[in-house]
Amino acid sequence: MSVPVNAMPDQQLIDGCAANDRRSQEQLYNWYYNPMMALCFRYTKNQEDAIEVLHEGLLKVFRNIKEFDGSKSGLYTWVHTIMVRTAIDFLRRKKMKTVNVDWNDSNEPSIQPEAIIDKSAEEILFFLKQLPVMSATVFNLYVIEGYKHKVIAEMLQISEGTSKWHLSEAKKQLATCFKKYNILNGTK
Repeated sequence: MSVPVNAMPDQQLIDGCAANDRRSQEQLYNWYYNPMMALCFRYTKNQEDAIEVLHEGLLKVFRNIKEFDGSKSGLYTWVHTIMVRTAIDFLRRKKMKTVNVDWNDSNEPSIQPEAIIDKSAEEILFFLKQLPVMSATVFNLYVIEGYKHKVIAEMLQISEGTSKWHLSEAKKQLATCFKKYNILNGTK
């Protein structure tokens, strides 16, 4: 993320937001809007839901900014974590369907790097939107965010085996989507 030339330093921005300074709040909003909107859109099925998650998450940021501890993380990481958790809360309210399963790693599918190397970010996002919500959420948390299955299971209130199963299903479905896409576009 590039910082605008006229941007306030993080601490000044934090102090301003904590004091309900509208200029500081507007700067934080503008500074984090694009990366956090992209994050929210990865977890939701449409732009309206992504905007709802974004605004709910930023409201949490503004309400809790006094609690921010720069010795534990950077401001970007703190805001990012709030957004991920807000997206998960949103999906939970939307009643994500989940089934607990026992899973072993022996049948773990993989997506070959060459299958996605020529895809744009928009194409990959399009494919992710084709997945069931829970599988897409686990894929996002594991592959993109870097969370471990144990943490994902706690966040989503599912078992680790179910988390692994959803990741496996996401990989299988994405591989199928990539294969169909390549056939339709005449590539191998």
